Amino acid sequence: MTQQTVLPFKLEMTDEVLTPRAGLALVGEYLHGLGLHRALARELPEPGSGRGRKAVVYAEPIILMQLGGGRCIEDLRILEGDKGLKKVLKYEIPSVSATGDWLRRMGNPAKRAKGLKGLERVQIAHCHQVMRREPFSEYTLDLDATAIEANKREAQMTYKGFKGYMPLEGYLAENGLKIYEEFREGNESPSKGLLEALKECQRRMPQGKKIKRFRSDSAAYQAGIINHCEEDQIEYTITADQDSAVKKAIEAITAEDWKPMKDRDGAWIAETVHSMEHTKKAFRLIVLKERELQLSLWGEGPKERYHAVASNFPEKWDAEKVLEWHNGRGNAENYIKESKIGFGLETLPCGESYANAVWYRLGSIAYNVLIGFKRLCCPPEWMYHTVATLRWRLFETAARVVKHGRSIILKIAAGLEKYNLFREIRENISALCRPG
Repeated sequence: MTQQTVLPFKLEMTDEVLTPRAGLALVGEYLHGLGLHRALARELPEPGSGRGRKAVVYAEPIILMQLGGGRCIEDLRILEGDKGLKKVLKYEIPSVSATGDWLRRMGNPAKRAKGLKGLERVQIAHCHQVMRREPFSEYTLDLDATAIEANKREAQMTYKGFKGYMPLEGYLAENGLKIYEEFREGNESPSKGLLEALKECQRRMPQGKKIKRFRSDSAAYQAGIINHCEEDQIEYTITADQDSAVKKAIEAITAEDWKPMKDRDGAWIAETVHSMEHTKKAFRLIVLKERELQLSLWGEGPKERYHAVASNFPEKWDAEKVLEWHNGRGNAENYIKESKIGFGLETLPCGESYANAVWYRLGSIAYNVLIGFKRLCCPPEWMYHTVATLRWRLFETAARVVKHGRSIILKIAAGLEKYNLFREIRENISALCRPG
């Protein structure tokens, strides 16, 4: 008796070599065209024996998997089953257990975390490749910590009340590149090591490029950071801690100095000059005052809230313009969200923190690969697409893989417009390889 089905179609198996992720082949080509494949092979430690796999065999599939939407180490099995993509890229996909062991080896502090340091060099080299092809010479650095909840064996309690990790990240506002990333334990203070991180970001800039502006939340409200910015002529905006000195400075602002904000009801702005105990120069303190519009449940009158920003921006920038620029830090939060959620970095695979640090750094490289791929290879209007959009519109494209003589042919099953898009991207990747 024939089984009844809802819709009148039949299921059959096929021996044809297909891939539902033809767009990832373009990313694989980008990795080769911009030299990341060679950098991974060069910078990562050699296997311990002649029979062992090279590190690039583990690293590259993880990066592609994270770009393709994989969220955990087990998702490597999806790439393993994609015979068409493996044939095009000539990849070998190690097992999940072997990959877990490799992550532990790469981050093992007993071996001086050679793999983790090698990935850092790869990350910097890729950022340089992208930035050298940009018209910018001056950049804005957004430095921020982000909390990741993880009930892992070695995870520590964060200040937010859950176990996890507290990575510190630095993004360039002009292009979204993650120029710095340090995987840290959950009990690390967000303010710890920020000055060293700022200096390291400066060292990582390629020749002819520099960090001109810096902005951060109150974690960076430190005399050392402010002094360093003054010495290196970095313009900064930093959310000020409302300690007793800042509160006194706000109280000293006269009624005549408060001016209503232009397009913001119930808000006033003023500024004064302030300094910290160990700062070498005074700085502008820009203060926003907002009045709560609702009465409290206890019948009290509307309360006033204050938000203060320390800055050394020149006087030609009025207080409102400085505050507006400082609020552009919200873009950094979007970058963090794209990196952490878009690439599955809120899910960590191992019980050991040092192995998770390797996974997280590979995800940071995958994030930067997306930024470089969009900016250097895709149509200009694609620059602001998220990774979810690229997966939907490009990566998840079905194709048939055919071998003809010595050639491998990728037959795109998505119409002329998609075919022309693939051709355009491949031509742009090829241009990256040309000298000059």
